[in-house]
Amino acid sequence: MEATRELRTEIREFLRSRRARIAPERAGLPAYGGRRRVAGLRREEVALLAGVSVEYYVRIERGGLGGASDGVLDALASALQLDDAERDHLFHLARQCGSPGARRTRQPLMTVRPALQELLDAITTAPAWIRNARHDVLAMNHLGRALYSPVLADPRRPANTARFVYLHPREAEAFFVDYDHAVRNAAAMLRMEMGRNPRDEHLIALVDELSTGSEVFRRQWASQDVRLHGHGSKRVHHPVVGRLDLNFESLDLPSDPGLQLNVYTVPSGSRAADGLALLASWAELRVAGG
Repeated sequence: MEATRELRTEIREFLRSRRARIAPERAGLPAYGGRRRVAGLRREEVALLAGVSVEYYVRIERGGLGGASDGVLDALASALQLDDAERDHLFHLARQCGSPGARRTRQPLMTVRPALQELLDAITTAPAWIRNARHDVLAMNHLGRALYSPVLADPRRPANTARFVYLHPREAEAFFVDYDHAVRNAAAMLRMEMGRNPRDEHLIALVDELSTGSEVFRRQWASQDVRLHGHGSKRVHHPVVGRLDLNFESLDLPSDPGLQLNVYTVPSGSRAADGLALLASWAELRVAGG
């Protein structure tokens, strides 16, 4: 019963936050004179844009997504101008309202197969690591361990990048050049996973821990933002080799659901390539020194 209430609250707050950000003019609707009582679109305006009755949309926004067809969900996504991550999140929430089978929680893996560690070790010129959807770092190659040495300084295992960002803000701000970006993204990706697996007890415990220990996390979590993690750039300031401007690819591992392989690369001949080479030398010295 408690889980059902929490899911309805999640749906309500997500939909309210998305319609609150859209002005009528942005949705192609006339903005009539007089002061509006709500920020963004009214419920009846969302219903109009989605082609559903006001009563039906009100029921949906109160958490009643159960039984909504893909067509209705697509219409809502269009009306609320959801991006790809937000649309996926809406569908994940709808699935949680469906049949008991759809509610089954997939527990994030906590270990990797030996062959995956061998794969990481075969990547010798780029930092690489594998994480689960809770941001637990489960395996790394030698360059990955060297690059993320500030994250690994926390003795807790497995290391967790979200815990590093929010509970070690001084160290994280020194490491991530775009710390504000890291702050937004980490919470948004955890929110995305919560939509997929709202009954994952370990994820719930992590969110509670971060909420208790970080006002910054509480603020980002309340934004209801979600984000997919696929590819992009990351700028870090390593304590030994200085600034590194990296490109990254995050690849889902279909044979190990919930795990992602992350690989960082740099353009050949760039300043970052020189820095990565210096990092590799430092990593070898660390190994040689025991």
